[in-house]
Amino acid sequence: MTAAPKGAPASWHPTACILCECNCGLEVEVGGEDGRRLVRIRGDKAHPISEGYACEKPSRLDYYQNDSARLTRPLRRRPDGSFEEIDWETAIREVAERLRAIRDAHGGESIFYYGGGGQGNHLPAAYSRTLRAVLGMRYRSNALAQEKTGEAWVSGRMLGTFTRSDFEHCEVGVFLGKNPWFSHGLPRARVTLRELARDPDRCLIVIDPRRTETAELADVHLQVSPGGDAWLLAAMFAALVQEDRLADDWIEAHCDGLDTVRPHFAALPIAEYCARAGAPESQVRAAARRIADARSVAFFEDLGVQMNRHSTLVSYLHRLLVYGTGNYGRPGSAHPVTSLQPLLTMGSGERDERSPVTGARIISGLVPCNVIPEEILTDHPRRFRAMFVEAANPAHSLADGPRMREALEALDLLVVVDVALTETARLADYVLPVATQFEKAEATFFNFEFPRNAFHLRRALLDPPEGLFPEAELHARLAEAMGVMPRDAVDALREAWLDGREAFRRGFFTRLAEDPRFLALAPVVLYRAIGDRLPAGYAEAAALWGVAQIAAQRIPDSLRRAGLGGAAGEDPGEALFDAMLASDHGFVFAVDDWSDCLARIATPNGRIQLALPELFEELDGLAQGARLDRDPEFPLVLSAGERRSFTANTILRDPGWRRKDAHGALRISPADAARLGLADGGPARLVTRRGEARVRIEVSDRMQPGHVSLPNGTGLAHPAAGDRGGIAPNELTRLEDRDPIAGTPWHKSTAARLEAV
Repeated sequence: MTAAPKGAPASWHPTACILCECNCGLEVEVGGEDGRRLVRIRGDKAHPISEGYACEKPSRLDYYQNDSARLTRPLRRRPDGSFEEIDWETAIREVAERLRAIRDAHGGESIFYYGGGGQGNHLPAAYSRTLRAVLGMRYRSNALAQEKTGEAWVSGRMLGTFTRSDFEHCEVGVFLGKNPWFSHGLPRARVTLRELARDPDRCLIVIDPRRTETAELADVHLQVSPGGDAWLLAAMFAALVQEDRLADDWIEAHCDGLDTVRPHFAALPIAEYCARAGAPESQVRAAARRIADARSVAFFEDLGVQMNRHSTLVSYLHRLLVYGTGNYGRPGSAHPVTSLQPLLTMGSGERDERSPVTGARIISGLVPCNVIPEEILTDHPRRFRAMFVEAANPAHSLADGPRMREALEALDLLVVVDVALTETARLADYVLPVATQFEKAEATFFNFEFPRNAFHLRRALLDPPEGLFPEAELHARLAEAMGVMPRDAVDALREAWLDGREAFRRGFFTRLAEDPRFLALAPVVLYRAIGDRLPAGYAEAAALWGVAQIAAQRIPDSLRRAGLGGAAGEDPGEALFDAMLASDHGFVFAVDDWSDCLARIATPNGRIQLALPELFEELDGLAQGARLDRDPEFPLVLSAGERRSFTANTILRDPGWRRKDAHGALRISPADAARLGLADGGPARLVTRRGEARVRIEVSDRMQPGHVSLPNGTGLAHPAAGDRGGIAPNELTRLEDRDPIAGTPWHKSTAARLEAV
């Protein structure tokens, strides 16, 4: 749609929040002086999952849509390091030429792809597949590789599929390193938390070093010492083993490997492990018993443990508690996810792929973020020589910012696709600006609900400013500039579309059968063939036609139960695609039954695998580290990236959006503040092994002694920032501080000290 005429009455339009994975449905009033402001924002009651719920953060989304520092023209770096504006024809031609030259000289494997979408925009990743395939870009990564890959590795080996939990109906809910009051992660988070906390027959357990807002609601707060989660969970499972409280009959029916696992816990010194974890043994044992005795338990682990020491081991220990108590496949427990488009591969037989220089384990196709600089800053013949960065900001969001910037500057070519001159874009050879997430059709594949799962394709609220276009158009133009766009196929499919869906489908799959390489070009071919023939505001949804066809083959029963493709003669893929285009508020695409869960175990023998031998050495090694002492030079543990009331991902760059905590204060316990002579609101110097920063102090009784915390989303360069920008936490983190299995960073466990200034 175009902007509302000046002076015209404001109008409401359905869309979704783009600040976290929940993507709550929103209604937006578009208006203002230029007709392009997001004037008012409210929850969308017609959304099938969020049902009108929204937190305070999306009310400030106009700071994203109408950022004063938005880019409007392609930029090219001059020899002196400054940027110059260039026209799109020049930008597309030169980027295509330089990418092809690097491929021809060093192979496509030397071009590294990073990004592809954030919390609200996953369609660019679909279109980027063409570029990656044409150039032979084998290696890629994104933010999931510093968060979820350890969990994916464990889930794949134990269950062969991804799981979430049903907190709406659980008797006991356990949050591990997660504060859903601010980080959400489940639908209608605050409503669900209150219902769980207020019910006397239910129990809320929070495992977190900080007394979070969620912990304040909890029946049990296991206030673990920072980084002590592995000892705590090992002690909890050992308590179940030693007290004979495992669900033995359920395990015998559905699991393998308990006899291999049990000896690692049978003699584990629970009291010693609880002391290391910082939690009273009586409280730990009581929590373990409450979990074992409940009819249903839901677990949720998140960044507090996934960006911490022993993160992959913690994912494993957490799942031993889940499956060891039989909490899979019934209401209120863990369940598989019927994905429209899986974000991570979870196969139990995933091949052991490694990065070319460091040999780091690649999980779900993603190179660990902490090794990226090492894959560049070397004379190794297989090093990365170019990067194509799309809707991502690795110079700011990944560990060891100085080293990351050094690596990016060492590349032969860096191309950045974004709406703003981000920290990464400032280092680029070419910056290609695109439409915002509200100026194109967009969607995400964070579809995790069960037994009813929903999808929301958002229509464009506004046209892009003159001269800008979405990523779909960008990738189509790059394909054309490289001479790989099959015009005959595009023309034939355009005609077939006019003859009806059956003719179009037949034409598409005939072409694919004749030339399997056509699959790599399919996203941009679909965009060119049918994008302009879809309903207004939905052109970029063209690639979803292909997603719908694949989903119809993969989950036909789930679609049919949702009313898609069940009628005589109705093709389920076409029914799904039509539902996407017709449902401005989102729609239920999958309906399953709890009785299906056991059949969805995707290990080779269809049984849950409790034994992961690759983790036993680290598990047993906890005994030697059970009284780990802190470095006296760095006696504090810094947790970087705390979610607060007005922090979000870095697409909100103007700090004016934050109504509270504009500076991003460092939180510290009263005892530590008094010991160090630091005053609330005063300055201090925060020092780590990597760097230092001047911070503003917030004395908080939520913090335990020895633990300090910084928020996420601060330290961004912006003309309006002034002294309100806060600090970039990754100026203080190190690349070598990472998980031994997944390579995920220890952002939540950085050794630090504070000095008065």
